[in-house]
Amino acid sequence: MKYKRILLKLSGESLMGDKQFGIDNARISAYALQIKELHQLGVEIAIVIGGGNIFRGVQAEEGGMDRTHGDYMGMLATMINSMALQSALESVGVTTRLQSAIEMKEIAEPFVRRRAVRHLEKSRVVIFGAGTGNPFFTTDSAASLRAIEINAEVILKGTRVDGIYTADPLKDSSAVKFDQISFDEVYARGLNVMDMTAFTLCKENNLPIIVFDMDTPGNLRKLMEGAHVGTLVSAS
Repeated sequence: MKYKRILLKLSGESLMGDKQFGIDNARISAYALQIKELHQLGVEIAIVIGGGNIFRGVQAEEGGMDRTHGDYMGMLATMINSMALQSALESVGVTTRLQSAIEMKEIAEPFVRRRAVRHLEKSRVVIFGAGTGNPFFTTDSAASLRAIEINAEVILKGTRVDGIYTADPLKDSSAVKFDQISFDEVYARGLNVMDMTAFTLCKENNLPIIVFDMDTPGNLRKLMEGAHVGTLVSAS
């Protein structure tokens, strides 16, 4: 395997499948099977999921709600998604632990770095919910922060497109895909890989990011076996 310990970042929107809102059971089951395949190969897996399929703090602010209030609601949305993925993983025989940045002792452990690392060492999949626990930080920032804290070797950002392009490939047919790109070039080109806080955290801690299409079955395994899947963002 190319990496021993990874952090997988999934967007909330990806869990919708073909729906307009909520969670598509078929999609989350497909993700669980891909993660199980990796887990059986001995990879230590941590996961962060967004909440955009249910609620976004930014949307709340646009509607006149206090941004801080909206962001906490968004954190609760990530917990719903995290619990759904936890259930899907355990239904296919993968042992998991859910840790929350906000105390919810009835449904999740509090986030404790040492405990999270111990779970990973014991071959448990660890899901980090509720973002960073602070408003104004995205789940991309939470993914970068947790990956650095647990000493993950890479962030795998699962999306609906198969990498980073010069423009949005869904809108521009002339967009060209990068196989590899440096952090500095992403800045220079103004490409939208992650929000700036998350991206800068990765750059300063020399943590590579791979953006790939999670919706294609087998991509996760191919990536871990060293195949050229998606786009690698690294220091050089």
